[in-house]
Amino acid sequence: MMNTVTPVKRLSLAEEVAGRIQDLIVSGKIVVDQQLPTEPELMAQYGVGRSSIREAIKILVNRGFLKVQQGLGTFIISQTGSGEPLTTLLQRADFEDLNEVRLILEVKIAEKAAMLRSQKDIDKMKGFLKKRYEYAIANNLEACIQADINFHKSIADAARNEVMIDLYASVADMLKKSFVLRYGTTKTFVDTQHLHDALLQAIIDKDPKKAWSCATRIMTHGT
Repeated sequence: MMNTVTPVKRLSLAEEVAGRIQDLIVSGKIVVDQQLPTEPELMAQYGVGRSSIREAIKILVNRGFLKVQQGLGTFIISQTGSGEPLTTLLQRADFEDLNEVRLILEVKIAEKAAMLRSQKDIDKMKGFLKKRYEYAIANNLEACIQADINFHKSIADAARNEVMIDLYASVADMLKKSFVLRYGTTKTFVDTQHLHDALLQAIIDKDPKKAWSCATRIMTHGT
């Protein structure tokens, strides 16, 4: 069992909780292969809500201290972690490296989404793609970029792989400001709308090979 702790009172609740749990791991008070208490138990111990606990666990997973095993719980896998947090690595990466990762992810995400998507997923994709086009025609660049990101995030959601979902979202969000500066207008988004329409249709048709091909074509255009 973990030691009794006082409730967290700082504003950055998730980071504070992550820091306290990390201190317990590094000091050896909780050890490798030991299971963390359940979410309700952690909420009670630290005096924070479920979302803060989940975010704290995600932080420690990214740092290499924890592993979440679906249906079993969360376990300590390292007393030292894996070094630099993923978020820090992404923040210092340059545009080309980040964009390359994003585009490579999109291909696999599209393939999996075509196999696993639900009607609810399709409805979300259609909504974001419609907004992407409307904002592109209106030359509302920032809104168009966000709609494009949301469209691809909805495809990632349909792929049902939480690692890819989180990684894609992190990379795409980091790139948003760079996209605004890089494109200047929405012309590229207008020109590539038909490629995105084709990608959506391949996912609707449950055609993973075509989805892969469409995503690859989008990748070569850089959007």
